[in-house]
Amino acid sequence: MNTPVQQYMIVTASYWAFTLTDGALRMLVILYFHQLGYSPLQVASLFLLYEFCGVITNLIGGWLAAHMGLNTSLHFGLTLQIIALSMLLVEPSQLSVFYVMVTQAISGIAKDLNKMSAKSSIKLLVPHDAQGKLYQWVALLTGSKNTLKGVGFFLGAAILTSLGFRGAIASMAACLIIVSIFSFLLLQKDLGKTKYKPKFTDIFSKSAAVNRLSAARFFLFGSRDIWFVIALPVYLQEHLQWNHTEVGSLLAAWVIGYGFVQSAAPLITGIRKGKTPDGKTAMLWAILLATTPLAIAGFLQQGWQADSVLVIGLLAFGAIFAVNSAVHSYLIIAYAKAEGVSLDVGFYYMANALGRLVGTLLSGWIYQSFGLIACLIISAIFIVMTSLLSIALPRHNEVNADR
Repeated sequence: MNTPVQQYMIVTASYWAFTLTDGALRMLVILYFHQLGYSPLQVASLFLLYEFCGVITNLIGGWLAAHMGLNTSLHFGLTLQIIALSMLLVEPSQLSVFYVMVTQAISGIAKDLNKMSAKSSIKLLVPHDAQGKLYQWVALLTGSKNTLKGVGFFLGAAILTSLGFRGAIASMAACLIIVSIFSFLLLQKDLGKTKYKPKFTDIFSKSAAVNRLSAARFFLFGSRDIWFVIALPVYLQEHLQWNHTEVGSLLAAWVIGYGFVQSAAPLITGIRKGKTPDGKTAMLWAILLATTPLAIAGFLQQGWQADSVLVIGLLAFGAIFAVNSAVHSYLIIAYAKAEGVSLDVGFYYMANALGRLVGTLLSGWIYQSFGLIACLIISAIFIVMTSLLSIALPRHNEVNADR
């Protein structure tokens, strides 16, 4: 199975399997520890090392992948996720805040190694002059990943109810071991290996386009997690009295729909007319996105029925956010240098992880101190920053020929 399409399918399948466990694990931890009486800020703290390690992993992981090859870094990520899951099989009495933070830190390293490796590999499997195909493949990988992450949210809530915390963790670890074995046997061994061996200082991108896009990505994903990660599920449980399955089902449906829209982003942005995104595309879609959290906050402030406002608003936010994310995901692959692609991609996803880290922390702190409406307002401010940074991103005729 050495054709580009076959290798793409293997990479995608491995990424899908990882994503299912990642989404399920996040929902399991949020619901299980909130059930045990943890405050929103304490629940948020469980993911701080997860996001922090994601920052470091993306920054260094791209450099390591350039030396070791993308095959090695991808399977190292799968192995670390199995280790993180196995660590959670201890007696519930041993699951202290610090211990769970450590397991989530390992999972965070695993997630970002896996994501960086999967997305970097696409650059190497698509010809340089096939930008339309590159956009479609990136959108499909990213969109399907998010759809399955949504399935993972639902899976996490469902198996927590049916199997209990330890049973759910054990079943996910077993499935991931099987996937890892098949992926190791089938994936091209020299994928991503190059003669170019970058210096450690090369982990910081020297491309102005990559730096600007990375800054925009920081605020984009921070804007989502400020109200989506902790504030929303806790609000649904505390104020609307939703149970675990209802919360998990809503978030699952949102992420599944988000993934479908993301996969369809090339059609939405005009791929049939031969159009591929540029900096102007990113700016305009960010401006549109900024209106949605403000609208949700306004309706809630006016006393409209909270569950209807949140469900409808969440769907609108998710659809527009999905296009924003797909455009960004394509642009980083397009801007990245083919030689040592993992360096630019790693730096970019470092900014993504940093945005998630800040967003997660703010989600717990702002919600606990000021409430959900405040989270939505800060989210809108972050998106405005994304649109301002996107103004300076290259247009089609400004992208360097070697990117």
